[in-house]
Amino acid sequence: MVHPKNSTAVEVHHPQPITTHPPAPLLPVQPGTVPAVTSVVLPDGRVVTGYAIEPAKPEPVTHKPAVSRAAVNAALGGIGFAAVCGGLLMLTTFITALTAFVTQLITLATVLFGGYAAVQIFKPHEAKSGHTFHIRKAVIKRNRFYS
Repeated sequence: MVHPKNSTAVEVHHPQPITTHPPAPLLPVQPGTVPAVTSVVLPDGRVVTGYAIEPAKPEPVTHKPAVSRAAVNAALGGIGFAAVCGGLLMLTTFITALTAFVTQLITLATVLFGGYAAVQIFKPHEAKSGHTFHIRKAVIKRNRFYS
């Protein structure tokens, strides 16, 4: 292919299909020579006779590709972030519940003490207990305090 301005030839490559052949079936391989017969005497006196066969060697384990450090860091960072968010949520929930509990205790103490004081103050003189509440009657007239 030639361009009119540059007059440079361009070589075009066409893909070639790759032909694959199915793997040959595995056939048992006969040894070149007959192995020697061996006999083994067992502890109880029996004799076992047979061919010595080499143990099958397993194929080497292929190493898995290593996981990138960035992927590990991202995964651990995500887990850590989720744990921190959950912990903060639990902390704020605990603080809110504790605040409500303390508020209820203060309200309960106020109601109980206020009720006890009101009963002691407004009882008839004969029924009063030994506790004394000093409350003065005060009058406020024209922004002045009179006792």
